[in-house]
Amino acid sequence: MRWTKSSQPRKQRKAFFNAPLHKRQKLMSATLHPELRKKFNRRSLPVRRGDMVRIMRGDFKGHEGEVVEVDLKRLRIYVEGATIERANGEKVYYPIHPSNVMIIEPNLDDPMRRKIIERSGGTPEVEAVPEKSEEEKEEKEKEEEKSEE
Repeated sequence: MRWTKSSQPRKQRKAFFNAPLHKRQKLMSATLHPELRKKFNRRSLPVRRGDMVRIMRGDFKGHEGEVVEVDLKRLRIYVEGATIERANGEKVYYPIHPSNVMIIEPNLDDPMRRKIIERSGGTPEVEAVPEKSEEEKEEKEKEEEKSEE
């Protein structure tokens, strides 16, 4: 996303790190599930609180949960169930970059978000994305067993 007219990396980085919150919101986009891509006619949407996401990279890969908080200042999201334990035993949400998640069920309560989808030629009515089939789950378990050996 180029904001400044300069093509100098130094100035692009400065614009990125000093971006105001309303521009950071656009940077908080995550890819959509392939079925939602067809339905919404777009590849990604900015992540919002209430979206159901699947974590695609990192320690919590494969975990699905609801977005609890979106931190625009730190450019991170917090997902239900993706927690770590501090030394004192307190459970805290692990910060995840939105590029590492896939939206599987967007929160469409906001009429403006529906308009964004309609503007791109999609239909904002959505049902939950079907769960992985039993065969896919069994294959994944076998792969995990092989990696443990």
